[in-house]
Amino acid sequence: MSKLERNLEAGNTHSGARSDSILDDLVGYALKRAHVHLNKSLASKLAEYDLRPSQFTAMLIIDENPGLMQADIGVQLLIEPPQVVTLVNRLEKLGLAMRVRCKPDKRSYGIFLSKQGEQTLRQLRLEVRALDAAGTARLSESERTELLRLLKKVYRD
Repeated sequence: MSKLERNLEAGNTHSGARSDSILDDLVGYALKRAHVHLNKSLASKLAEYDLRPSQFTAMLIIDENPGLMQADIGVQLLIEPPQVVTLVNRLEKLGLAMRVRCKPDKRSYGIFLSKQGEQTLRQLRLEVRALDAAGTARLSESERTELLRLLKKVYRD
């Protein structure tokens, strides 16, 4: 975690900071502040399951695409192959996912959630939605919908 993230998470801001700072006009800075705000409760909840946000995201991807190859998970998570191996190894160690050898290509493995992984993900989906709603409670439903629409517009090709 960077110094900025630690300070933001701890609520440390300079009370004497100028309100006309360039930071007030940077979308990236506002996104980072919002991310830190939302992520601390998410990370805390996932820690109860011995998971990190990237592992939770991988579980969602696997659930939506059973049998997906590791490389495809890496593409969706924007991480390098060695990181995907570590991530899938961790999910396997926790009993949440499993590699299954593909019949057409005996060298390849598809990734699936285990029964325990499916149950854990079912529970986490409910808890994460509640955390997300609580973290954006200052927004009306229409503002939240618009924020999501605009953010997707920024990151989609």
